[in-house]
Amino acid sequence: MNTVKPESLRPLHAVKPKAAYRKINVSAILLHLILLAASVLMIAPFWWMISSGLKDLSQIFIIPPTLLPNPWVWSNIHRSLTAMPFDKAYFNSAYISICIVLGQLLTCSMAAYAFAKITFPFRDTLFILFLSMLMVPEQVTIVPLYVILKNFGWLDTHLSLIVPDMLFSAFGVFLLRQFFLGIPRDLSESAYVDGANMWTIYWRIMVPLIKPALAALAIIAFLGTWNNFFRPVIFLSTTDHFTVPLMLSTFKGLYVTDWTLMMSGSAIAVVPVLLVYLLLQRYIIEGITMTGIKG
Repeated sequence: MNTVKPESLRPLHAVKPKAAYRKINVSAILLHLILLAASVLMIAPFWWMISSGLKDLSQIFIIPPTLLPNPWVWSNIHRSLTAMPFDKAYFNSAYISICIVLGQLLTCSMAAYAFAKITFPFRDTLFILFLSMLMVPEQVTIVPLYVILKNFGWLDTHLSLIVPDMLFSAFGVFLLRQFFLGIPRDLSESAYVDGANMWTIYWRIMVPLIKPALAALAIIAFLGTWNNFFRPVIFLSTTDHFTVPLMLSTFKGLYVTDWTLMMSGSAIAVVPVLLVYLLLQRYIIEGITMTGIKG
């Protein structure tokens, strides 16, 4: 009678040859460590800003520095909000950013559709000239723009910030045009054969297909408008018209020695930007990575 060895009674999943063990990927571990160190370096200034904004003034210059406030001075947030009219600046930045985003989504998508799907004389040449505006610094065109807005009577009004950015964005046209090029021409041609006009093809067929790119453009335009300081400091002069970056600059000039209020005000100004980016970053990545894909 054959005897069965105890080893043969083990379940099959318990017997694992050496080749089945996963090899340790040293390069992947090193890469993750480098990314972790870079993340810490990127997060450290933001954490220091938030932490300093909730500290007592005497804790700012303690050596060695403390990472957490002790005690937590939550009243710094209320003092920052009441020291300057940040609520008005928040409203101004919010509605200016929304107007610019909606305007750019419409104008950039229409121009991108024309450059990608409509054939007209000198189309490619005009697009190259249009795209060359990306290489022109804003400081070069700010003086002519200032003169134009002065003649319109728009200085110290929000129209000076909304209208130029709403009507022109070379980056937005480039981004959406690349996405339109990835849509097969058969869709528009079949719709045209069925009797659809140019506007119907654009609005009811093309626009729903580029939602990832539109979302990416909307987020990028919102972040750029919210953080814009150059144009508001030139075109605006009344406190009631100030945006958040301009109000923060004024706040810094008045409370230059009160570091807790400055850090608290900076944290208040940057929180909406961080929330928008953290919540919607996948749309930015998806829209940009799919831009160069052609069908």
